[in-house]
Amino acid sequence: MSVYNELRLEQQLCDAVIRVDNFEFPVHKIILCNCSPYFIALFTRWSTPDSRVFYIPNVSPDIMKLIIEFAYTEFVPLTQGNVQELFVAADQFNVEGMIQPICHFLEEHLAPDNCINIWRLMDVYPKLNHKAFLYMMNHFEEIALTSEEFLLLSVQELVKIIENDQLNVKHEKVVFRAILRWIACAIEERREYISLLLSNVRLAVTSVEYIAESVSNNELVRGSEECRPILTRALLDLHTNIFSDSRPRLPPAILLAVGGWSARRSTNIIEAYDIRADRWVNVPNNEENTPQAYHGAVFLDGSVYCVGGFNSAEQFRSVHRFDLGTHTWQEVTQMHSSRCYVSTTVMDGCIYAMGGHDGHERLRSAERYQPRINQWNVIAPMHERRSDANCTTINGKVYICGGYNESGYLSTAECYDPETNQWTLIAPMSNRRSGLGVIVFADLVFAVGGFNGTSRLDTAEAYDPHTNTWHAVPSMLNSRSNFGIEVIDDRLFVVGGYDGSTTICEVECFDAETCEWSDVRSMEKSRITLSCCVVYGLPNLAEYSAPRGTLPLPDVEEDEME
Repeated sequence: MSVYNELRLEQQLCDAVIRVDNFEFPVHKIILCNCSPYFIALFTRWSTPDSRVFYIPNVSPDIMKLIIEFAYTEFVPLTQGNVQELFVAADQFNVEGMIQPICHFLEEHLAPDNCINIWRLMDVYPKLNHKAFLYMMNHFEEIALTSEEFLLLSVQELVKIIENDQLNVKHEKVVFRAILRWIACAIEERREYISLLLSNVRLAVTSVEYIAESVSNNELVRGSEECRPILTRALLDLHTNIFSDSRPRLPPAILLAVGGWSARRSTNIIEAYDIRADRWVNVPNNEENTPQAYHGAVFLDGSVYCVGGFNSAEQFRSVHRFDLGTHTWQEVTQMHSSRCYVSTTVMDGCIYAMGGHDGHERLRSAERYQPRINQWNVIAPMHERRSDANCTTINGKVYICGGYNESGYLSTAECYDPETNQWTLIAPMSNRRSGLGVIVFADLVFAVGGFNGTSRLDTAEAYDPHTNTWHAVPSMLNSRSNFGIEVIDDRLFVVGGYDGSTTICEVECFDAETCEWSDVRSMEKSRITLSCCVVYGLPNLAEYSAPRGTLPLPDVEEDEME
């Protein structure tokens, strides 16, 4: 093709001229015919055999130049500035070869200021259309507050967005404010839509005070007779604690509590926490023996991986992948070592498994799994042997803290740099902690709870990687070890565990803004040595959420709605 392009640039053997406005592009008909059926029709059916100059309307010279260059080189230089116009032209001229790279570029560059336009453009490409719509769902608050495209939505398009259960808003006041901003953009033409739009705000999940003080007193709402029954119905729902039309929206992500030890044996129970409805849901899975206890569970590329573990008789090196679409397990390549009390995390598309106990000794070894090639590779060993430790990732490094070995209960911590394949000891924690929870939260590494050899802990501390220092943070409401830990909806959750006398099902969360722990709904099943992970981006998210038709109204703190 480079030969043909050189001939074009030198204007040799060209048998046609494409004219756009006052610009002319000498071309070879056969090359453009190879690129698109549009040009086949243009040169054979829509013109006479002796035609040489072809006028192309409704396209800019710059875009036509890129289309012609693509026909000769199969390359198109995509930018934020040209990609949407290029898509329209590629679709108009049926240049299928350009569509795939354009769609990939648009998907990679979805942003609050362009996703609405991409959603509209991609009507005939359902995959990208759906991804743009989901992006709008997940970034609605920022889009509604800042996007100029949002103000250009039709009322039908706005209703399609705000009526959707997947709209990601912590509080319905965000939806109401978005409606008011949209109407204010053209108030005389749009004020008539207030009742239609208000009927899609989930007022029954707010509060009586919010409805009375913020919604009912709004000038647009007061001036609409059609809004009155909407407010009355919402207040009735709040009074009776039963939904009529309104219900909580689906959460953007789900917290899974996987496996663990319960009633003196390992269990394959998976429970899903729906943060919007404050409910735990049992997740069916088809394997009696997977997952186990003392294992690690991580979410990667749309699947949950259960790593290692113990079933009261055997330490495992097996790894199983849970398909969240079919609720089925599949075994993947085993680790090099058996590992119960294993520490697992995900970084840069790989699963890390560190330390643990192989049935004979506690381990320093660590390994990394690449799902693309289904292969585990051994990485540099840690400085300490560690079982019952915990780990997380931040700034491109893996951090592992605490645990237990022949020396006793550990306060030490270290980090792994994949670029150098080296572990580095960092400042030790202020407490010895085995069976602790470790997670990145508020740009810090939190170490929570655990066992110090004498008692279960309720204390927590946080590590700043920039200063290599630990500092105390507020203690949990309950002492616990061997629990699940995760961050979801900008809060840190601790799930289940052992309080020193019994296995517990209690769950609590820490809010960085208030610096306070609070109780949330307990799991259905008491468990220790479980593992938690957060799953998101699921097309079947509703299967992991509480059924919306049977939910009572959630408790709403008044200050949440201020």
